[in-house]
Amino acid sequence: MDYPRSRKSDQIDNVHGVAIPDPYRWLEELDAPETAAWVESQNRVTFDFLDKIPARERIKKRLKTLWNYERFGAPFKKNDRYFYFKNNGLQNQSVLYTQSSLDTEPKALIDPNTLSSDGTVSLTVLSVSEDAELVVYGVSASGSDWETWKVRQISSGQDLSDNLSQIKFSSPVWNKTGNGFYYGRYDGDPSKMENVNRFQKLYFHKLGEAQSQDVLIYHRPDQEEWGFSADLSEDGRFLFILVWKGTDPKSLVFWKDLENPDGTVQELVSEFTAKFTPVGDDGKTFWFLTDWNAPRGRLIGIALASLGEMAWSELIPQSSDTLEDVSVVGNQFLAGYLHDAHSVVLAYSFEGKFLGEILLPGLGTVGGFSGERKNQETFFTFTGFTFPATVYRLDFSTGVSTVFRKPTLDFDAARFETHQAFCKGKDGVRIPIFLVHRLGLDLNGNNPTYLYGYGGFGISLTPSFSTGNLPWLEMGGILAIACIRGGGEYGEEWHQAGSKGKKQNCFDDFIATAEWLISTGYTCASRLAIGGGSNGGLLVAASMIQRPDLFAAVLPAVGVMDMLRFHKFTIGWAWVSDYGSPEDPEEFKNLLAYSPLHNLKADVKYPATFVTTADHDDRVVPSHSFKFIATLQEVQSGPAPILIRVETKAGHGAGKPMTKVIEEAADRWAFLVKILGIDY
Repeated sequence: MDYPRSRKSDQIDNVHGVAIPDPYRWLEELDAPETAAWVESQNRVTFDFLDKIPARERIKKRLKTLWNYERFGAPFKKNDRYFYFKNNGLQNQSVLYTQSSLDTEPKALIDPNTLSSDGTVSLTVLSVSEDAELVVYGVSASGSDWETWKVRQISSGQDLSDNLSQIKFSSPVWNKTGNGFYYGRYDGDPSKMENVNRFQKLYFHKLGEAQSQDVLIYHRPDQEEWGFSADLSEDGRFLFILVWKGTDPKSLVFWKDLENPDGTVQELVSEFTAKFTPVGDDGKTFWFLTDWNAPRGRLIGIALASLGEMAWSELIPQSSDTLEDVSVVGNQFLAGYLHDAHSVVLAYSFEGKFLGEILLPGLGTVGGFSGERKNQETFFTFTGFTFPATVYRLDFSTGVSTVFRKPTLDFDAARFETHQAFCKGKDGVRIPIFLVHRLGLDLNGNNPTYLYGYGGFGISLTPSFSTGNLPWLEMGGILAIACIRGGGEYGEEWHQAGSKGKKQNCFDDFIATAEWLISTGYTCASRLAIGGGSNGGLLVAASMIQRPDLFAAVLPAVGVMDMLRFHKFTIGWAWVSDYGSPEDPEEFKNLLAYSPLHNLKADVKYPATFVTTADHDDRVVPSHSFKFIATLQEVQSGPAPILIRVETKAGHGAGKPMTKVIEEAADRWAFLVKILGIDY
């Protein structure tokens, strides 16, 4: 193919005595006219290729039909008022509704579709005051991580004068009286999307006052990487400050007695040895979900009157499954576990006595179970690969769950099956694989297969319904999900086994899964595609480079491709906990060994590659994808196309309007239809 010219410079860095060429460094200048022209020319070539695929419009039309159904989020209750999200079908953004009871007419409270003409402004966070009179909500433009917060009066639907900015990676926490809330913010300039984000500070905002008057609650000028989240005890007396450091799951816990105006912040957990997540309290004991001395998680209680380690009590011990979350509702603990990467929910008393299991419809993933300790009902969602998110109401007085909202869409789930298999990794580790395909699949070794993975930051891949995947299943494709090391499917040990110096395990596991799909007769190399986003983009790019013979097509989305400079932009420094630091000589060697940008070689026939990114991605800045694709186009010796699709007015993925979601999904499947020779 004739690709746009990518100018090469003579930029060479000396890193720990190693010469590192970076000829496309200029593509890091995201606002430069030359970069904009390069993006435009690359998009022109890509869309010219896609326009010639007859199936593209049919796929797009089918996606519009599939997505056109009502979707509901699980309601949550505050002071006898219900709140939930709903999308009528093809709305770009879901709308927040409220109602005083389940029998009354719901009222639209916040409709982000009215905030922009093209649906590129989305809701991010929200928090309802204790009396359910006010709601703090955040909005983001064009998919940016930067947020602006406002406060809306629920009864009138009108916004107050409060307007807060410079906010990233924070959630508001109301005080007990409802006259203000705690939040974290940075001092950086949101207009410079690639700037590094450091020195977050915790503030209290009092309603009606200018943000410049907000009270600084806590900051650490000696700790540039620390971030702060707030949590309050049920009676509002104690403020807990959860201290996080980048993406490392380990945390510190500080506290402050708000009834003592002269009181200082005290340290409860003062070393980054484990994860501590506040769950709730009963006025005497404070409950934390932790992996301290329990890599698969447990629930502990801490009496604030005695802060010695020996005084801590264990309420729910570690089990063979991974404890992911605990809710305090219905005067009991609801503990959400992962069993081989799918959900199990168990109930316990406040003393840790096992009360029973919450029955679920099948192999899938649950969410929700929010509420207050006194509530006698809660709502949860259940979803699977072919089971759209359905909302259930759990009545604690009867212990029975009933369907509350069930979506209806133009898809026959009965024609497909989901099952789980396991394969052996390179070193013998047991790797779970979810497989979704038509009933009665013929294992003829020739089925088009899309293998998806992530493998990082302790994030688990569990069964979930994706409307965008349905055309792939309908055209006879197999969807395979690999639960590789680096994720959280089996707790912190599984996560650490794919981090830093052990990152190669992630690629080995993914490659082993691909080889298993071929050896068991599901597919062959000429009909196998791989995909992943963000850290998953790194995964599939590195796997392709290490085994270019194993795949026919590769779809990295918003991927981390330059492992030597990722820490120099936005929040990239925070990923050092998973990747290691390029500033460290030994960790640099490990990063260089698999960095996608630095391991592309000439005279190699690479698979067809379709990179997707967005011009407003201020998490994994698009220069990662820009430099990678420019290099890959330069060195490709085979006939397979090497293309990049750069979305405009979009970010890392969150809040993307439905129109853009449908268009990108259609282009992804159209690319595979062309490359894998699918008749559609």
